Amino acid sequence: MAPRPYWKGYLKLSLVSCPVALYPATSEREKIRFNQINKNTGHRIKYLKVDAETGDEVQTEDIIKGYEVDKGQYIELDPEELEAVALESKRVIEIKEFVSRGEIADLYFNNPYYIVPDGEVGRQAFAVIREAIKQKGMVAIGTVMFTSREHIIALEARDKGMLGVTLRYAYEVRNEAEYFNEIPDEKVPKDMLDLATHIVATKTEHFEPDKFQDHYENALAELLKKKQAGQKVERVTGREAPKVTNLMDALRAASKPKRVRHRVGSAGGSEFRDRPRCSFRSRAENPIRLRPNDSRDQARARGRPASADDCVGIFRKWAAVSIARG
Repeated sequence: MAPRPYWKGYLKLSLVSCPVALYPATSEREKIRFNQINKNTGHRIKYLKVDAETGDEVQTEDIIKGYEVDKGQYIELDPEELEAVALESKRVIEIKEFVSRGEIADLYFNNPYYIVPDGEVGRQAFAVIREAIKQKGMVAIGTVMFTSREHIIALEARDKGMLGVTLRYAYEVRNEAEYFNEIPDEKVPKDMLDLATHIVATKTEHFEPDKFQDHYENALAELLKKKQAGQKVERVTGREAPKVTNLMDALRAASKPKRVRHRVGSAGGSEFRDRPRCSFRSRAENPIRLRPNDSRDQARARGRPASADDCVGIFRKWAAVSIARG
């Protein structure tokens, strides 16, 4: 079943406009959710809307909105009065300006939406607006009305459609100075900084969201699976809090390369010594073969990672040197 659009309206750039539909770009439906139930009966809990003073249940048609001006005193507003608030952006996303994406601080980004043309009429106009945004390499800023509120929305070209991200207003973002000004200035020793930057360099990767798993969600699924199968669920003991150690020692330990133990010498007088770990891929994973009269160094210079044979050769040379040194 195709997802239902979250909002429908028009996208407008100057005199060019087209009908569009917005779809949430993220979803949490796949996450495990719980219902509240009565422990004694197993029945689901139901909530009722009641009058805070009389305790009587109130029907939906009798509920209106109110703004509290003083304790217990409200300005009452009917749905018709709220509907009468005239906003031009109610059914129109009007592009007001273009800005560089780098000028928008991450704090302002809120919820993402996919924007697609709504129907065949206006597809060309949609493509014109999308391509204009793409060619400029900018982000279009407009306003849109949904969830009873007016939102700022940033639009950028994405594949055949657009990505719209609602932005927070300036008054919604707290001043960072209220939190950071109390942090005292610390002098960072150069040797500590060098070790820390080395650790950062060794852990630098490309962001691949598929690598990360929601371990808590997986644990919940396993728990429910065991309960459904009638298996005993054992309580997991809490993890010990990490011990506070000397910062320099911790940095040194984190920056050390992993080493493995290797037996050297004859069977009668062999001993174990540390040797560097050599990571390699199998021949099946290495499509590049050694050329005739080609050295391993030349092969590596062309970008081929070390094979298992390469690592064995390295280890043999290292063992021979170790034995010779006694």
